[in-house]
Amino acid sequence: MWRRLLAASATAAAILAIGLPVTSVAAAGDPVLVGAGDIAVCGGSGDSQTAALLARIPGTVFTAGDNAYPDGTLANYQDCYDPTWGIAFGRTRPSLGNHEYATSGAAGYFGYFGARGGPAGKGYYAYNLGTWRIYVLNSNCSKVGGCGATSPEVRWLKSDLAAHPRRCILAYWHHPLFSSGYHGNNSAVRPFWDALYAARADVVVNGHDHDYERFARQAPSGSRTTHGIIEFVVGTGGAERRPFSTIRAHSVVRNATTFGVLKLTLHAGSFDWQFVPEEGQTFTDTGAGKACTHRA
Repeated sequence: MWRRLLAASATAAAILAIGLPVTSVAAAGDPVLVGAGDIAVCGGSGDSQTAALLARIPGTVFTAGDNAYPDGTLANYQDCYDPTWGIAFGRTRPSLGNHEYATSGAAGYFGYFGARGGPAGKGYYAYNLGTWRIYVLNSNCSKVGGCGATSPEVRWLKSDLAAHPRRCILAYWHHPLFSSGYHGNNSAVRPFWDALYAARADVVVNGHDHDYERFARQAPSGSRTTHGIIEFVVGTGGAERRPFSTIRAHSVVRNATTFGVLKLTLHAGSFDWQFVPEEGQTFTDTGAGKACTHRA
């Protein structure tokens, strides 16, 4: 706790120094989900820039994995992540990346976040945010019994989707199914998409590639459809940025030069998105989409 209090003080001081207002109490109205992946590197400055954005954006904070470099140890979390993004610890709902598993069993992640990081040994869980059901999945497939259609995680996902029908559904995890970035597409997570698409999910958010990218609505096959899922890749939390590689079909917006966070405002039947860039940068991406209007 003392580390987070010190982090809050230090980060707030840094925010004031660059002239940004500090906000610690969520505003009334529709809920906000804000965050990024690929975040904290000791000795870097990108995560300080994005933490400054979090401090002035009320809402629930998500992480899209690779939260603490290089190995996701408890020391990496305490020394690298906590002084910056630790300011939002009490409102953070994290997910796991591959760097977390450089430490056996992702022990650093579970040691730092505790119950907030999902059940130990699994790391996948769900919660409600306004009228939305939010799914936090673990795409490190070999560590959790696979990601196939009959794997424990996908069986859990299908069961929860059936048991908790919501008008609107959003999911986030680390490895993207579609990406024009350095790592590219990851077909191992297609069963996640199959289950979410069948339940008429609207939004998927990922990290892993250190860039920002938004895709048009797609089916798990990659075909365009008005009833598809909008995917965001937001690996812009602070780790080194990387250029794009093969540009994938239906990629609508791309940027590989700006740290920032994705802000999603979740209305009862729609959502707004905004990529909020680090101080001094101008790239942004904003829009609005109907949600669940195709659901009976």
